[in-house]
Amino acid sequence: MNKKFACFAMALAMVAGLTACGEKESTTTGAFKIGTIGPLTGENAIYGQAVANGAKIAVDEINAAGGDIQFEIKSEDDVADGETSVNAYNNLMDWGMQVLVGPTTSGASIAVADVAYSDRTFMLTPSGSSTDIIAGKDNVFQVCFTDPNQGTGSADYMAENMADAKIAIIYRNDDPYSQGIRDTFVTEAGAKGLSVVYEGTFTADTATDFSVQLTGAQAAGADLLFLPIYYQQASVILNQANAMGYAPTFFGVDGMDGILTLEGFDASLAEGVMLLTPFSADAEDEKTQNFVKTYQEQFGDIPNQFAADAYDAVYIVKAALEAAGCTSDMSSTDICEAMVGAMTTISYDGLTGQSMTWSADGTVSKAPMAVVIENGVYVLPQ
Repeated sequence: MNKKFACFAMALAMVAGLTACGEKESTTTGAFKIGTIGPLTGENAIYGQAVANGAKIAVDEINAAGGDIQFEIKSEDDVADGETSVNAYNNLMDWGMQVLVGPTTSGASIAVADVAYSDRTFMLTPSGSSTDIIAGKDNVFQVCFTDPNQGTGSADYMAENMADAKIAIIYRNDDPYSQGIRDTFVTEAGAKGLSVVYEGTFTADTATDFSVQLTGAQAAGADLLFLPIYYQQASVILNQANAMGYAPTFFGVDGMDGILTLEGFDASLAEGVMLLTPFSADAEDEKTQNFVKTYQEQFGDIPNQFAADAYDAVYIVKAALEAAGCTSDMSSTDICEAMVGAMTTISYDGLTGQSMTWSADGTVSKAPMAVVIENGVYVLPQ
């Protein structure tokens, strides 16, 4: 008997044990233990805290609703470091984790994915976007669209709406997230006939002074600056560009999310910045507004896309557990094998995408949308 069928058989046996005459008993013998990993401290804490918060809201909703799927959740800090993230994963496994919703950043996710694959632990990263995370690992899936999709989506949007722009790129060449988006963007930009007039790089150790890169972009006549980087470095670039009187159109990716709430940053400098994101807290649909309201009530802040990704991730795990017929008394290994088969059969409508589906290679089917910052909020470009 294969393990996926065993999950179904166990679920059917438990259903058969329900009392007669319409009485309803819970078939749950306990709660599934899920873990999250992310930078809860350090310069990237805005991402990890958002993931932990978004996941908690989803868990609270699911548990309050009752039903056969209930969760116990625990979050670990990895300060966005691969080795620390593996230690965090091991701590969660010692706790009894059965499913991992994490890690948060791409570099940490790559490190943990190798261990989760070896252990046969099901892993769903809410926001890790590098294709290296899932490559060759059938039990590792993503909620966020991949780096290539962001690079392609950015180039496609520019080709359709900014075809005559002279483009400069500033990216971090020791970060797989930034490098991956840059590589795909350059390829797609070339295919679309876009004009890339300048490229500047930096590393983690040189992320405080971008005067050389900005001067190079300005001298090349760039009127559109593509920034496939995180918001901390982007905030420095916006400050320094403003100081030197250089005002191109700035175009970022999902790592730019968070710049409006960065402590000490003048948010007015982000006016007119464009970025790709799967989520906008200003969307008017009921699901988004309920989530934003709950998040603000519990955490006193507006949720970013990382919070929304994690919220969706928990509900996606729930859907996969239900589809696989898993129960909380199963081992993490048996749950993993069942969920691997179930992931390609489910479709989920969430905060970050409608009718999301997954391929066997772990990628999600959804597309990023372009938004522009106006008066401190994200709006769709006119």
